[in-house]
Amino acid sequence: MDWKPSSPWDKMADYLKSQAATLPEKPKGIVLVSAHWLESDVGVMNGAQPELLFDYDGFPPHTYELKYPAPGSPALAQRVQDLLAQAGQASHTNPSRGYDHGMFIPMLLLFPEADIPVVQVSLLKNLDPAAHLQLGQRLAALRNEGILIIGSGMSFHNMRGYGDPRFGPISDTFDDWLTQAVTAPAQERDQALTGWEAAPGARLCHPPRAEEHLLPLMVVAGAAGDDLGRKVFSDRVLETTLSGFTFG
Repeated sequence: MDWKPSSPWDKMADYLKSQAATLPEKPKGIVLVSAHWLESDVGVMNGAQPELLFDYDGFPPHTYELKYPAPGSPALAQRVQDLLAQAGQASHTNPSRGYDHGMFIPMLLLFPEADIPVVQVSLLKNLDPAAHLQLGQRLAALRNEGILIIGSGMSFHNMRGYGDPRFGPISDTFDDWLTQAVTAPAQERDQALTGWEAAPGARLCHPPRAEEHLLPLMVVAGAAGDDLGRKVFSDRVLETTLSGFTFG
């Protein structure tokens, strides 16, 4: 983005750049759930070489010239659909959709070589947290097949709150709750995340019918099984607290 100053995002960029080195091995493929794709049933990208979908407006010209030529994987997409079908989960393929910015912006920092196949999987328009935890559970077997599952969203996402100091304490309180929820044992974690709307400041951090940036975390938590979650990143950005979590 070439923010001036760039400092609000420096720590997040450094965090993303550091994560590949923390993995036990290079992923054979990546399944990525982005906040920027919602469908009535689960959408699965199965194009062999997806283009980029510049699904934003009003940004500097160079942000529409970014390149991230990672291959898709029709085989991995089929594996995702098979797992969903085994659990009775409806899904459909989309061979023509491009990678949205919830994919290519973090991936440019996570894996800049763009040499790992990536399959994007959609969220559900019903925004049901329990349904997204179940979606993750149905994809969990991929973790034993060398597939990295990434949830791309934001722990705080109220566009009116960014840059407003009044939202600092609100985001802090919600972040504390979210951290406790994610790091709890699996059954307690799933119960808390299912009822996330009751958390302090929940709807000020994620306004009604706009919680799509929180739901990728639900999918990843569902795929985690009994593995405990850990907070691995947190920073103050535009007057709000933003955090990242991992499992396993």
